[in-house]
Amino acid sequence: MERYGAKRAVVIGGTSGIGLATAKMLLGGGARVLVTGRSQAGLESAQKELGKDAIVVSSDARSLTDIDALASRVKAEFDTFDLLFVNAGCSTPAPLESMTEAVYDEMFNLNAKGPLFAVQKLTPLINRGGAIVLTTSIANVKGMPGNAAYGAAKAALRSFARTLAAELLPREIRVNAVTPGPTDTPIIGKMFPDNDAAAQLREKMIGMTPMKRFGTSDEIAKAVLFLAFDATFTTGAELPVDGGLSQI
Repeated sequence: MERYGAKRAVVIGGTSGIGLATAKMLLGGGARVLVTGRSQAGLESAQKELGKDAIVVSSDARSLTDIDALASRVKAEFDTFDLLFVNAGCSTPAPLESMTEAVYDEMFNLNAKGPLFAVQKLTPLINRGGAIVLTTSIANVKGMPGNAAYGAAKAALRSFARTLAAELLPREIRVNAVTPGPTDTPIIGKMFPDNDAAAQLREKMIGMTPMKRFGTSDEIAKAVLFLAFDATFTTGAELPVDGGLSQI
């Protein structure tokens, strides 16, 4: 029997990186999977990579209107489902002196507000005994220059994991957070389009990481699926997958 046979999963932010890797593992294990993304190029690429069995939906993780529409689509496709992986997020580096209201709002809308309302709208469709996994960041505990708004938004998301876990106990839905450290995903290229700047950042982060390398999307995806299906006596917790960066 396939490991995730009969399971249904929704991956918000699933067209690249960690979300895409998680969707691939779920599909490979027999699950039905719906993933969301924002860019048309990303949606098309994900559909090609995941194949015809995946449901790939255009949805802006910052938009409450899109989140409402997503809930309706999930209801139509699955009726109910077992895993909500809220993975959409991004960092826009902004030192204190150049912080703007627009950057601040973007960081909180994408990394905190959107995830909270996604959980609100989709939880009624999650089966009893199901799971929610939120993607936070080591920036939620480490003071990382240039990431004040991003780190604060991810810290809010970490707090949501605890509070939502408590609120959803009566429904037997577990809520946990996975916390990646430096990971090989397209996000660095988005943050630093200049190749030299991206290379310098990679070198700096590798030097800071006790394990002296970047993690892979597959390594994070395995942690997500552990929290989702194997960690059945765990809720409100945070699992750092960061090469030791936040721990030692």
